[in-house]
Amino acid sequence: MTVLADETSTRHLAALPAGSVRALLAALLGFTVITVDVSAVNIALPYLHRDLGGGMAGLQWVVDAYTLMFAALMLSAGAVTDRIGPVRAYGLGVVLFTAASLACAAAPVMPVLIAARVFQGAAAALVMPASLALVRAAYDDARARAQAIAVWTIGGSAAMALGPVAGGLLSEYAGWRWVFLVNVPIGILIVALLAGLRIGQLRHRAPLDLPGQALAVVALSTLTYAVIEAGHTGWHTGALLAAAASAAAAVAFVVVERRSAAPVLPLGLLARGRVAVALVSGFGINFGFYGGIFLLGLYYQQVRGWTGAEAGLMFVIPAALTTCANIVAPRLAHVVGRRPLIVGGQLILGVAMLVLLPLATTTPVWLVLVLLVPFATGGALAITLVTADLIDAVEPARVGVATGALSTFRQTGGAIAVAVFGGLGAGATGILTLPGMRVCLLVGAVVLLLTALVATGGARKASASA
Repeated sequence: MTVLADETSTRHLAALPAGSVRALLAALLGFTVITVDVSAVNIALPYLHRDLGGGMAGLQWVVDAYTLMFAALMLSAGAVTDRIGPVRAYGLGVVLFTAASLACAAAPVMPVLIAARVFQGAAAALVMPASLALVRAAYDDARARAQAIAVWTIGGSAAMALGPVAGGLLSEYAGWRWVFLVNVPIGILIVALLAGLRIGQLRHRAPLDLPGQALAVVALSTLTYAVIEAGHTGWHTGALLAAAASAAAAVAFVVVERRSAAPVLPLGLLARGRVAVALVSGFGINFGFYGGIFLLGLYYQQVRGWTGAEAGLMFVIPAALTTCANIVAPRLAHVVGRRPLIVGGQLILGVAMLVLLPLATTTPVWLVLVLLVPFATGGALAITLVTADLIDAVEPARVGVATGALSTFRQTGGAIAVAVFGGLGAGATGILTLPGMRVCLLVGAVVLLLTALVATGGARKASASA
């Protein structure tokens, strides 16, 4: 992540035209709400279960319906932004996200909430790249643009870390529906900021690979369904058919992408060592981080019996550590190098899963917070540098496609973790148990060890070819 510059640079940024500042504020607000939504809902899950039922499988789909659409549609969102321009794309995404948030808040039953989360995730997929494109379009000066992107990036990082805190406090004191309702006034404010905004917008007829995009959605959705169902009811006919459909869609996706003149995911990129390492590392980091947040939220509330507010407050210190690690990572990389931190960050996060194994119903709060230190810092140290290394590994014309693919792999990692951990941690009962949580933590540690090994192998190949 780019670090905010010195006081002179900050004054330089603040002195820019009001339109640029409005665009940055609008972009930052949108990026913040879609990022908070990823993790805030995790802490609200027990409240959703109390009011709407649905069991553990339903709660997993509340999380994964959003994450999967966010992940899959990110592949095409950049092209849509290029076709209609950042202001229009961003405005459309924000309006749809706001409407979907209102639908989530008003949902009377679990299936309606899950359907609304699908649309909310689809809108978030458009907001994400369009918000960054808006910042780029608003700042002609390279130095000011770098500072604006730094503000945008750090704001998103802080939002990701603080999401559980907001989710816990809102669920406990205002009701879980306010986790979604709070997005509505923010969405209205963003639209007001965009109204009459005059910035340069470069548009071009970026091709859309609709067959490839549709197959990606089918492959990810059916895979998640199969994992969730198998975790709760075993590998019955429905789960096996879903797994088969996922495999068939994945094969068809590869065939379509190879034949497409403008593939949504150029397969040639995956053959590049540094790109493959970045994508696998992004998957592993989100698998561990978001899977861990999912487990911790349930552990605090279902195992220890704490309120949502108490559970949310347990994330305050880890959130601060995560944000600090994001800021420190680029500077630390100048000392030890990017690749050692990319590998080391994944190993630290993997060790964090093992460190959490002794958690029990009576573990002192201070000890829980101490044990969370590697969890809060490991992935944050690595993910910023993963993004930077990916950008350096591709030519400028493909940066948008590459970063979209990274976002897809990262969000997919989080979605699969929730699908796996829900079944392993709770089974058919729908309530997290300590033995189940420990199995999940071991699985997370193994996944992170494997992705760290992939990153180590990629680093060696890069060094050998240099």
